[in-house]
Amino acid sequence: MFFPVAHGVHAVRLGNEATISQKLKVKPGSLYSLTFGASRTCAQEEVLRVSVPPQTGDLPLQTLYNSFGGDVYAWAFVPKTTEVTVTFHNPGVQEDPACGPLLDAVAIKELVHPEYTEGNLVKNGGFEEGPHRLVNSTQGVLLPPKQDDVTSPLPGWIIESLKAVKFIDSKNFNVPFGQAAIELVAGKESAIAQVIRTSPGQTYSLSFVVGDAKNDCHGSMMVEAFAARDTLKVTHTSVGGGHVKTASFKFKALEARTRITFFSGVYHTKKNDIGSLCGPVIDQIVVSHVA
Repeated sequence: MFFPVAHGVHAVRLGNEATISQKLKVKPGSLYSLTFGASRTCAQEEVLRVSVPPQTGDLPLQTLYNSFGGDVYAWAFVPKTTEVTVTFHNPGVQEDPACGPLLDAVAIKELVHPEYTEGNLVKNGGFEEGPHRLVNSTQGVLLPPKQDDVTSPLPGWIIESLKAVKFIDSKNFNVPFGQAAIELVAGKESAIAQVIRTSPGQTYSLSFVVGDAKNDCHGSMMVEAFAARDTLKVTHTSVGGGHVKTASFKFKALEARTRITFFSGVYHTKKNDIGSLCGPVIDQIVVSHVA
């Protein structure tokens, strides 16, 4: 069989129940993210299990976000000891023994725990803190679903959707502010959330920027934002030019903790590459008190 290696020349294929691992020196209590190139090799359902005891996560590789299969993922963990074992495992048994997840690059980065900035109740609202970006990849980093804010590779944020969201950088994409942003690549199955501190009965303003990544993603986009019982649908017609717009709405807090959520209301693929998923970009999320 022929296996395309997207990042470099060599790769490792994990056959039925195969495992590779490496020991790393780390700082207990710090937040780390692993970045790795991973793809399936067959049309069958494949899963890559990543673990740093006692944490473990199964990454479904059934969905290909790029037509050439060169997806890059990030997964985060908080170690409890000074030395940990990072393990990649194929827990499945395929009918064809030549199948199995393909790994072609692995990197690790220590992340900074997010702090509040003056005038903003959202942590890491500009998405400037995030996983390592592979130097030989131009596709961004997929953040797998079902990761809470304690161990998310996007510090401060919860990846609560069924599919991944994409962490993009200004080197390879149009980013409205700073060096990074989030692309919602899987419609309503691609969502991020954060729980912020609020005062019940207090009114707040939520503002954010919506645009496109200038990556051949065309069409009528829509980002839906939720805060307490209030919602806002922001439309953006993309012609692939990297245009952006700012949106805002007010909401009244009902409790001491308020969840804010963002997802794309429409599914998109690239105009000249229908096998590659894409979507609207969100950036610069700010929640402030309304006097």
